[in-house]
Amino acid sequence: MMKTLYKQFIAATLLILVVSTVLGFFLANFFYMNYTKKKTDQQQEDRAKEIVKVLDAMHHSGETFDRYLDSVSKLGYQIYVTNGQGDERFYGLPFKNEEFPEEAERVLTEGDVYHGISNFSTLNFMFGHFSNELQNTVGVPFEYDGDTYGLFIRSDTKLLASDFHTVLAGFIAVIAILNIVGMMMLAKQLTRPISKLTEATRQVSQENFSYPIDIHRKDEIGELSESFHRMQNQLLHNDRARKSFISSVSHDFQSPLMNIQGYADLLKTAEGEEERIEYAEVIERETKRLSNLTKQLLLLTSLDQEAYPLKVTDYSLDEQLKAVIRKYRWRMDEEGIELSYKIPAATIRADEELLENVWENLLTNAIKYNREDGTIGITLEQDGGTRVIISDTGIGIAEDDVSQVFDKFYRVDDSRTKEGTGLGLSIVRQIISLHGGEVAIESELGKGTRFIITLPSKEN
Repeated sequence: MMKTLYKQFIAATLLILVVSTVLGFFLANFFYMNYTKKKTDQQQEDRAKEIVKVLDAMHHSGETFDRYLDSVSKLGYQIYVTNGQGDERFYGLPFKNEEFPEEAERVLTEGDVYHGISNFSTLNFMFGHFSNELQNTVGVPFEYDGDTYGLFIRSDTKLLASDFHTVLAGFIAVIAILNIVGMMMLAKQLTRPISKLTEATRQVSQENFSYPIDIHRKDEIGELSESFHRMQNQLLHNDRARKSFISSVSHDFQSPLMNIQGYADLLKTAEGEEERIEYAEVIERETKRLSNLTKQLLLLTSLDQEAYPLKVTDYSLDEQLKAVIRKYRWRMDEEGIELSYKIPAATIRADEELLENVWENLLTNAIKYNREDGTIGITLEQDGGTRVIISDTGIGIAEDDVSQVFDKFYRVDDSRTKEGTGLGLSIVRQIISLHGGEVAIESELGKGTRFIITLPSKEN
């Protein structure tokens, strides 16, 4: 099943977005866990020590103590002070969870610093930085009125918002970078085969129709590559056919021209009337041969036009077929070919002049490629449409050649033992196609050939 570029691009974009989001989160989390978290903990420790230093220098009174810590909390901090014996004080925004951790008691008992922010663990990774809990603080000891107290501090959620913006900005930057890199890689993957096709097109323009295209994909580019490869094969076939045609036409023109020239020279020196008449007849025959070849070339060129003007009229097809038979009856008698036909009265609506070319080409082929004392059969049938069948008992056509006999310039007989240019059947197919009909061929090598021409009814 073909995977369209549109779907491929959307899927790749979504995949890159998901991957970059996940990687961005883990990278941002890594940055927080290994740098931001420790830095924040150290900042809070420094802040707590500054506060304690001020408290030690202050005149010890409860009113001054509370007023100072209250003013500090308004700068964006949450503060908890305790002596572990029931004297507890909170300043600033309340903690959502006021559970006092066991590790924090060492601030009171041993005078250690409590690194709650640095050691705080949560399944939410870096989001634990914003957890409003008492254990997510930094604690330092200080002396007040002869007792040991612990001051626990953390930035409140408003101040942490700036930290969050920093982390978020880094997170977005990581996602953006990963997306850009991913899209560049995808673009490179998409443009590589297009570059190959571009080079192949350049080679074709230089008539190198065998340039290899190594593209194997199941999307529009793969389909384009296959179409391009088929075009290459067709161009290669046409190029060979064209060269063969030029060679054939050159030979077919050269042969009668040489005969005309030779017999014209002989005519100048002919002594008797009978000899002059004989030479003149050869010249006339060769001239007609050239005229017929030129006529076919002109007709083929005309039929190649995009809109060939058909001169459609109602006429008797049976009379036309019989007239063609009479025209070539002498050749059949000369070759000893027996003719049988069944041609009932039939009127069709078509281009009479063009269809005459069809019957003449098919009948002359049946004569030309028949065997000595062979037979030709012509049948006309009308049943909804019109069908003409022309068969012979001639040399037949090989199976490999049947599919190509209607191609322009194609000749089965490359040795030219039979006169012709390989244009007749191509003309037949184009004329019938212009009339909306079909041409079928049945042939067996050594046994004969059967052409079936089907034309639409007059109503069509």
